[in-house]
Amino acid sequence: QVRLVESGGGLVQAGDSLRLSCLVSGRGLVNYNVAWFRRAPGKQRDFVAAIKWNDGSTLYANSVKGRFTISRDDAKTTVYLQMNSLKSEDTARYYCAANRLEVVVIGDFEYDSWGQGTQVTVSS
Repeated sequence: QVRLVESGGGLVQAGDSLRLSCLVSGRGLVNYNVAWFRRAPGKQRDFVAAIKWNDGSTLYANSVKGRFTISRDDAKTTVYLQMNSLKSEDTARYYCAANRLEVVVIGDFEYDSWGQGTQVTVSS
């Protein structure tokens, strides 16, 4: 397993941008997939985006496609989530997660390492 620490959350207005960071610590990071999930108050935890570390392939939820971009920095062992054109419905606690599956998946039960999360609040 790896250790994940999120940062970058905050309070912004609708239409603003925000970049979340997920610092990943551990061995063999090239074998991992890293994903972002979010949970709004009273709702289930939803998949947002994921990246396969070895080739950089990505996957997005339809609700964020075209607005959010996931990327990684090998030297900093950090995965980013650039969020543009934020909406009030993007308000949630955002979590970073990782697994070592061969393919990128969207089910949270497929991920076995989790960070503590960072809060994003978008005011309308």
